[in-house]
Amino acid sequence: MARQVGRGASPQLPEHAEVVVLGGGVIGLSTAYQLARAGVDVVLVERDALGSGSTCKAAGGVRAQFSDEVNIHLARRSLEVYERFEELFDQPIDLHQVGYLFLLDDPADVAAFERAVALQNSLGVTTRMLDPDEAGRMSPLIRTDGLLAAAFHPRDGHCTPESVVQGYARAARRAGATVVTGCAATGGQVVDGRVRAVETEAGTIRTEQVVVATGAWSAEVGSWFGVDLPVHPLRRQVLTTGPVPGRGERTPFTIDFSTSFYFHDEGPGLLVGMSDPHEQPGFRLDRDDAWLPGLAAAIERRAPALSEVELRSGWAGLYEMTPDHNGLVGRSRTVPGVVYATGFSGHGFLLGPAVGETVADLVLGRPPETDVAALSVDRFADARSLVPEKHIV
Repeated sequence: MARQVGRGASPQLPEHAEVVVLGGGVIGLSTAYQLARAGVDVVLVERDALGSGSTCKAAGGVRAQFSDEVNIHLARRSLEVYERFEELFDQPIDLHQVGYLFLLDDPADVAAFERAVALQNSLGVTTRMLDPDEAGRMSPLIRTDGLLAAAFHPRDGHCTPESVVQGYARAARRAGATVVTGCAATGGQVVDGRVRAVETEAGTIRTEQVVVATGAWSAEVGSWFGVDLPVHPLRRQVLTTGPVPGRGERTPFTIDFSTSFYFHDEGPGLLVGMSDPHEQPGFRLDRDDAWLPGLAAAIERRAPALSEVELRSGWAGLYEMTPDHNGLVGRSRTVPGVVYATGFSGHGFLLGPAVGETVADLVLGRPPETDVAALSVDRFADARSLVPEKHIV
């Protein structure tokens, strides 16, 4: 019988579990669901509400456009799950498949996207290159001055992270997972290189396998088990606007690649964001105005129609950054009882369904559908790394 434990309920924890998943975001929840449906005795521990870390602060984008084979495979599979999410989990997620439109104004970026589009097409992702006029017709709020090309995949889009969390959480419980909320994990026990237990503020759970899916907090959590996970937090802020005249009926998730300024429909208005090149690593979740002049300049340059639009609200969340801006997925070779899935550098929500399937396979000792060896943390120790993608959203 599945149980939910947390503040406001009895804090009694299971004394033992085959697997303990740390982190109640989309990756932890999808992992717990996949393990439970495979018959594994799994407990998920989340210190706050489910999705309260980074998942429910995401912009909600889902896309298959990447420049390397591993991420394309994971993203394509995740997009397939999101397309069928309501059917699979009886949970609407307000999926809008309006496409991702990358706007390109640098010849080197155009060449890189042309290579990426060719790779995506070879792997079944039907991205295409557009000329500036086509891009302008597709996203009528933009100014096409200086644009050289654009890239577009029509199946990409955006959905509601909170709904995805609810769907996975309910499915995990129904499959038999124990979901523990409002209970912080505080440490781990490792003896002779083997995981023995997870410590929480409500007690100790004996286990021999732990999944670290704690996002921006993964460096600390990994250290409890003697596993080095090079992840640091980086604040990102987003805004929502009032109604936007002339935005079109199906605005693509539009990204000005050279500045990272982006927008997509949000109710009658837009959700707007941009990476701040001056942001320093840290666990900051307050909002401030220091990034707004840069955002205003990007808007004036690429979408001046938005300059006078009313700003209504916004929020801040944390990216979980790695040195090469690619995720960490694998089993620790020094402490084999630790499997990690973290460090996705802004792409965790969109990759969540496939990463959960992959991690469950790793825990169960099965070869994953996608070979994620290139995402092992060992790439840093071995002085090998993926070529980083330009960080976008």
